Amino acid sequence: MRGHARRGEAVRVTSSGAAVGRRIGIGLMYGLWKPRVLGAWRVPAAGPCILAVNHTHNIDGPMLMGTAPRPVHFLVKKEAFVGPLGPFLRFIGQLEVDRTGADRNAVTGALEVLQRGDVLGIFPEGTRGEGDFASLRAGLAYFALRSGAPVVPVAVLGSGDRRGRVVKGLPPLRSGVDVVFGDPFEAGDGSGRRTRKALDEATVRIQEHLGAHLTDAKRLTGR
Repeated sequence: MRGHARRGEAVRVTSSGAAVGRRIGIGLMYGLWKPRVLGAWRVPAAGPCILAVNHTHNIDGPMLMGTAPRPVHFLVKKEAFVGPLGPFLRFIGQLEVDRTGADRNAVTGALEVLQRGDVLGIFPEGTRGEGDFASLRAGLAYFALRSGAPVVPVAVLGSGDRRGRVVKGLPPLRSGVDVVFGDPFEAGDGSGRRTRKALDEATVRIQEHLGAHLTDAKRLTGR
């Protein structure tokens, strides 16, 4: 796979690259922290699916890559693709997205991931925040309706609770982080509609599912 792309040129991410990323994630996440993974069996064993993850810390993406039962292709903000990190992220199957507007290359790449039966990871809040799914962008609903892939809600809890002593920007080493997978659900209403109204309705439906899962995950973990 090519490590660089010219402006406006799509980069094809591969399943094998995401598999390498998963192996790296397993080593790093379990080596540096103490993830507790609940409900991983809920992720479909095969076929396309979308992991919708709350986002409070920079390690949330790598944490999912190392704890999900299948390799994950995440939509990652283009600001992360700087220096040598850019080619590395592309090599391990991650998708660069420009959040300032409609990024056709990112949309095409994400749909290709789902069309070939792989797992797409999305932070539906668009950026780090409270991690409570209070404000969702329409991107998740769009991919779910276009692909027909089920959405699996994921709650990452504890990653942003405390700062580490060695590296202030990371959680304390060997601290616990909970990753809770919920039941997959269909974002659409079964009609197959892809209109603006259907997109809005799907976004509301998704928000309700994700909010309910986060509440359940906090109760289950005591966070």
